Amino acid sequence: MPEKEVVEQAKEDLKEGKSPSTAAGEFVREEIEHVREGKHGARSPQQAIAIGLSKARRAGVPLAPPKAGKTSEATRENAARDYRKGQSAPKKKTSAKRSRASEQALKKEPHSTASHKALSAHAKKAAKAR
Repeated sequence: MPEKEVVEQAKEDLKEGKSPSTAAGEFVREEIEHVREGKHGARSPQQAIAIGLSKARRAGVPLAPPKAGKTSEATRENAARDYRKGQSAPKKKTSAKRSRASEQALKKEPHSTASHKALSAHAKKAAKAR
């Protein structure tokens, strides 16, 4: 569950006319901080970013799923589901068992993936691909 300040900041960004990806950046930043703090881990910087984007979509940020060819079909379907969840009526509470299971799985992942070095390498790689 994203922190209240992050959701408010994202809504403020959208009100100011900023793009949905800018508003989603708040969620990604929060997720990177969570990995650094040791709340949970991630296998790669991309996974931490993906978790942040998923949280943004579920919180109602109108961030469209990635286009075909950019990612796998499963990723696009998950993103589309998250987007629909965020745009629909208030959601039901996630089951405690499922929430606990996903949290435990993420805690077993490494925390070094959100280091400055790892994020720098990811940024350079992404820029090179562009």
